[in-house]
Amino acid sequence: MEPFAPMGEAGETPFLELRDWKRYDGISAGFTTRQAGNTALHVGDDADAVATRRQAVAEMLGWDFAAFTCGEQVHGHHVYTVRKEDAGRGRLDRMSAIADSDALITDEPGIMLVQFFADCVPLYFLDPVTGAIGLAHAGWKGTVADIAGHTVRRMAEQYGTNPADLRSAIGPSIGPCCYEVDEAVIGRVTQIEGGSRMLDVTENGRARLDLKELNRHLMIKAGILPSRIEMSTWCTGCRTDLFFSHRAENGKTGRMMSWLGRKTR
Repeated sequence: MEPFAPMGEAGETPFLELRDWKRYDGISAGFTTRQAGNTALHVGDDADAVATRRQAVAEMLGWDFAAFTCGEQVHGHHVYTVRKEDAGRGRLDRMSAIADSDALITDEPGIMLVQFFADCVPLYFLDPVTGAIGLAHAGWKGTVADIAGHTVRRMAEQYGTNPADLRSAIGPSIGPCCYEVDEAVIGRVTQIEGGSRMLDVTENGRARLDLKELNRHLMIKAGILPSRIEMSTWCTGCRTDLFFSHRAENGKTGRMMSWLGRKTR
């Protein structure tokens, strides 16, 4: 069953909710769609319009917009520990965003972790024992740099998280049906133990890459139980009616928002 379900009214899908995580007290997790509009500040859109859309997401979720906390993603593997004083960074401008961070973790209630996507893979982490949460952005560069494993290990260091306790999810992103890569990417993927299984060789030295499955593989290597990893079937490249896709739209498109927060401890 698809773990990301529409929150809107019949016929409208501006928000996809990670529905199974609603059973955890205070947790809100999900992903916006194209219907919610572009939510990123780095694609040439009017900043005030973007802020208005972000505010609308907060209102829809019943959260204070001041809680929305954003990182400046660089396709790396740095994990930033979000503290109470970081709340709200980046929600209105890029200058105040958490710099050079493709993963955010926190155990502070009342903070909403936020990141932005248009084909890359959103990764969600929840420790129901300690209450810690994490949100990561995994493009191919971040994936082969093991952003998933770095996030798990940092949560263990900061909060005492046992990887076997973690619940995780892989959100809507580009699928192997729409993601063909060249020799440079193939070379990096095959350096990962078991990575070659995520490649389907086509022709002229190219291959289709299953980026979601590769991240799932790395989550399992980091100690997360396979039964506790949920994976979306949505492909952003196939469904440009519903999602923005950097690949399918030749780099000229908006961004969806992933969110993960906990209101109570």
